[in-house]
Amino acid sequence: MKSSSAETAETVEIGELAGRYGLAGHVLRHWEAMGLLSPARRANGRRRYGPEDDARVALIVRAKEAGASLEQIRELVTAGDGARRREVLVRHRAELARRMERLRTSMEMIEHVLECPAEDFFECPEFQRMLAAGETTGEKAGETAGAAPVSARPPGG
Repeated sequence: MKSSSAETAETVEIGELAGRYGLAGHVLRHWEAMGLLSPARRANGRRRYGPEDDARVALIVRAKEAGASLEQIRELVTAGDGARRREVLVRHRAELARRMERLRTSMEMIEHVLECPAEDFFECPEFQRMLAAGETTGEKAGETAGAAPVSARPPGG
């Protein structure tokens, strides 16, 4: 019985681990189903999470906060070795850089609108230019450089 008390001291049940990260237990079960976690099971079938599982959950939570999808995270944790994991991270870093640039551009547009002297910022030539620049650089998902001019679209559409 000595090993079971050591196991209990070093491992936690699903609710405790999930609670540490503000998650529901079903989230950890979903991550397990996706191959992101593989907790030990006790004789009664209950999941037991050890320090390695805790570190894995911390990694998943952090990666999700950074914008990684669960598929990207699975690719990272199942990559096999350090070199392959670095390749995954290089790709993810490039995607983050693209997203950060789009966010920076969006922030500039919002800052312009908040300071714009135009009565209606939709009528502001600088705002129109910023929107058009976003369309031609592919910032708007699903739209192309050949899309209809913004002024031809109804506001909010």
